[in-house]
Amino acid sequence: MPSRRHILALAGATLARPALAAWPDRPIRLIVPYAAGGNVDTVARLMQPRLTEKLGQPVVVENRTGAGGSIGAELVARARPDGYTLLAGSNGPLTVNPVVQARLPYDPMRNFAPIGMAMQVPLALMVQAHLGVVDVGALVAAAQAEPNRIGVGTAGVASSTHMALALFMAATGAPLLHVPYRGGGAAVPDFLAGNVPAVFVELSTALPVRAEGKGRILGIAAAHRLPALPDIPTLQEQGVRDFTAASYVGLLAPAGTPAEAMRRIEQALAAETANPEFRHRIAEMGGEVASGELATPQGFAAFLREELARCRRAAEIAGIKPE
Repeated sequence: MPSRRHILALAGATLARPALAAWPDRPIRLIVPYAAGGNVDTVARLMQPRLTEKLGQPVVVENRTGAGGSIGAELVARARPDGYTLLAGSNGPLTVNPVVQARLPYDPMRNFAPIGMAMQVPLALMVQAHLGVVDVGALVAAAQAEPNRIGVGTAGVASSTHMALALFMAATGAPLLHVPYRGGGAAVPDFLAGNVPAVFVELSTALPVRAEGKGRILGIAAAHRLPALPDIPTLQEQGVRDFTAASYVGLLAPAGTPAEAMRRIEQALAAETANPEFRHRIAEMGGEVASGELATPQGFAAFLREELARCRRAAEIAGIKPE
């Protein structure tokens, strides 16, 4: 005969099942730690309708800006782990800020439960046509001939593009001049005005400039050419061995979120990344939808660990100290 303790345990488990099955029973907050209009916000709002449909409750996008994305990330890290608060996470709060911000109020590897990556946009190295270089080899040769003459604009000191530039210079031996701006978008007007010879920016930012014939993309920091842009070579093809750098967007929940909620959000994300309309919009941005392991909690977690280690190495090369 079962003991009284065993019967009570079974009863408790039975009573708990309806509460779990009822999730979600109210709107879900999707925190974007940046202002409206940027890539992270755009991707979050593209995902919003399908997530709402698959989860059966409204998914509400909230922009919580500040501290390079850390304010919004902290909000999610400190939220109750019940599946009702999610983060549209990206480079800044997850793998750059932990390296450059001395008093980060959360640990990206401990305080979040990765659900899956949604997409990536590779970084692009773009130069002005009058610079007279047509590939990476020519740029490296020109830089070595006149060290620190060719300026390369980035989104700012300790930005993901600055990290990529530091690794690029270390890999190629090109003594380029870092020109930091207040955001990737701020570098482009100076590039168009001829004030900075080159920029390291997201491909989505470089494509309109290229389309207008006002800049030449030397290469993208991807593992392979993008199917939608087969004429743009990778930096790896041009001798920059194992060099990749991208802006990414993925979903995360507070650590400790129930497994069933995590499973259902992962399924909803998978449905969106399989959606042809979503895939088309991401391709228009010069990006790729995440697939395979990257789209799983385990694969996304492994990617974040590797990306954090890469950022630490880049910060050491660039001499960036946490502040």
